[in-house]
Amino acid sequence: MTAAPMDPQESFNLITKNLQEVLNPQIIRNVLEVEKRPLKLYWGTAPTGRPHCGYFVPMTKLADFLKAGCHVTVLLADLHAFLDNMKAPLEVVNYRAKYYEFAIKAILKSINVPIEKLKFVVGSSYQLSAEYTMDVFRLSNMVSQNDAKRAGADVVKQVANPLLSGLVYPLMQALDEQFLDCDAQFGGVDQRKIFVLAEENLPSLGYKKRAHLMNPMVPGLAQGGKMSASDPNSKIDLLEEPKQVKKKINSAYCSPGIIEDNGLLAFIQYVVRPIQELKFGSEHFEFFINRPDKFGGPITYTSFEQLQADFKDQKLSPPDLKTGVSDAIIELLEPIRKEFASNPEFQEAQEKGYPVAQPEKVKKAKKPKNKGTRYPGSQNQNGKSPTEDGDDAVEKVAEKIKEAVLG
Repeated sequence: MTAAPMDPQESFNLITKNLQEVLNPQIIRNVLEVEKRPLKLYWGTAPTGRPHCGYFVPMTKLADFLKAGCHVTVLLADLHAFLDNMKAPLEVVNYRAKYYEFAIKAILKSINVPIEKLKFVVGSSYQLSAEYTMDVFRLSNMVSQNDAKRAGADVVKQVANPLLSGLVYPLMQALDEQFLDCDAQFGGVDQRKIFVLAEENLPSLGYKKRAHLMNPMVPGLAQGGKMSASDPNSKIDLLEEPKQVKKKINSAYCSPGIIEDNGLLAFIQYVVRPIQELKFGSEHFEFFINRPDKFGGPITYTSFEQLQADFKDQKLSPPDLKTGVSDAIIELLEPIRKEFASNPEFQEAQEKGYPVAQPEKVKKAKKPKNKGTRYPGSQNQNGKSPTEDGDDAVEKVAEKIKEAVLG
């Protein structure tokens, strides 16, 4: 039995829920209220470093989009990964794209999100076509070097002497909206400059303007900065061992009473709470902290706002918050680790996409044995045998005696 279509306003509310910013929301409303059809949107990810716990944030939004009846495409942007300062050769990127697909599906299944209606597209499947290539040329004839560099500033890795590929990256992301036939693109707020580039330039190619949906960026575990796949200290991998999870969380930045840029509180707000709402309904929140008896004993929070307030007022200490977050992450990752352990293709994608560098074996140079100088054929530091060296000394002494006698 098919569920009844969602009311347009209800659908719009679900689509824009918990977002930091929406550009051109009228486009979304027009699709839902006037055209009366499902919204078509895409979310892209470049398969570079291993996916981490920060990926739960966009996954909860994909769940909202699917629940709102949207047609959702996940773009595995393999060529973008290749262009981002050559982080990996193409043959390795291909396996990373497979790894990302397995990881994304495992995350969604672990939080009870049906993935049957989710469409996965690999970028190189259409980005190498003549039509797409011609559009890259056309767009590069409109966008200045400075505009392209500025658009990718928060996304493409910045170096002192940037490659030309970093300028092509944002142009391709803009064109993906047209070639994936979407009404909206979803991403983090760090993508905003690329979204604006697309809005300003796609109409010049004869293509329609799209809406853009932006998630807030979740702070990393280190002080300052976002959770990044390329910074191992800022993130926790999806397959991280429980022991390693506790170690990383224990070393995370968490100053007493400071709630700004606190990656642990942000994780609870943007990952734990939305997942619980997906599983148990809106407004549900339950966060258990196994606090030692000498500090008040175990406690369960039923409101994130109360938890945050207690931390700010220093009624909840950083070690206790870290204990709760460690336990929550270990619980979230358990089904993903089980999926990996039971899926040989998932394992192969990791092995070939993220090969472990083997240390080179260096043979130790044999030290020459010191046999001394009193054996036939041995040489002193001057390259002479002891006998030759002795003869020279005798001659010098004789010369000095001769000089002394003759005056």
